[in-house]
Amino acid sequence: MKPKDYTEFEATLLASHPPSDWPEGLKALWFDAKGDWEASHDIAQEMHNSLGSWIHAYLHRKEGDRFNAGYWYRQANRPFSKLSLEEELRELVEFVIG
Repeated sequence: MKPKDYTEFEATLLASHPPSDWPEGLKALWFDAKGDWEASHDIAQEMHNSLGSWIHAYLHRKEGDRFNAGYWYRQANRPFSKLSLEEELRELVEFVIG
């Protein structure tokens, strides 16, 4: 079951793995929030939709690769984010749990 809000999402970070019934996008964001960029990227890379592109953009922005991030924001049909990384993570999580 998906969390109801960002606070519930944060509470799940105490676990060692995300719930198996979560959508892939939420799992990717969970791994990023846990500090596992690679696991998050691996999931986002396999998501061939606008959400996967947005997560991919956020991840490349986080690693400091503005060029690659820009490409993925365009693929997601979103402007390059001006939010802090923490704010964008929250925006993404709230979008997914919508």
